Amino acid sequence: MNGEQLLQRVHGLAASGERVVVGIAGCPGAGKSTLAGRLAERLTASGLPAVWVPMDGFHLADVELERLGRLRRKGAMDTFDAHGYLALLRRIRAETAAVVYAPSFDREIEQPIAGAIPVPPAARVVVSEGNYLLADADPWRQVRAAMTEVWYVEIDDRVRLDRLTQRHITFGKSPDQAVRWVAEVDEPNAAAIRATRESADLLVDLDALS
Repeated sequence: MNGEQLLQRVHGLAASGERVVVGIAGCPGAGKSTLAGRLAERLTASGLPAVWVPMDGFHLADVELERLGRLRRKGAMDTFDAHGYLALLRRIRAETAAVVYAPSFDREIEQPIAGAIPVPPAARVVVSEGNYLLADADPWRQVRAAMTEVWYVEIDDRVRLDRLTQRHITFGKSPDQAVRWVAEVDEPNAAAIRATRESADLLVDLDALS
């Protein structure tokens, strides 16, 4: 399925008149953010106003991860405020007469930023991406139920791992630290995420998009 077909698919979902929430799942470094941002931009340009709301805004702050003893596993399923994310998705679907504010995530400081993304009443589509949107455990099952569809994006694993390692280096890790973090943290998470692949509404090959 190419980029134009993805746009047409979302336009079809929006034909009901209700606000559409499209979730994009995938392994770390698979291109979820790239696809989500591109999709929101192209939908808006096509006349269907869309906003990108990343799940990463619901990372627990480092101070809380330290208190919980989870800082060295940051990115694992239990390092997110999943219930808060679910509450936001439900608000986005239900509250269409006023602006709903969502948090963003600043990779420079590796922290969530509250109230950074406005979802205005005019937004017909919200695109949200995250690792665990297809997880078969509560509250993630409810997260999926709060979305119109959930897609799974993937690319060649060699490209994904190279990109992921470079991202860690760009944002402050040494090359050795980056390689170790990918092997010890990101890839165990990726194995769990990959196991949910077949339950997606749509599989998207990022390399095939035009």
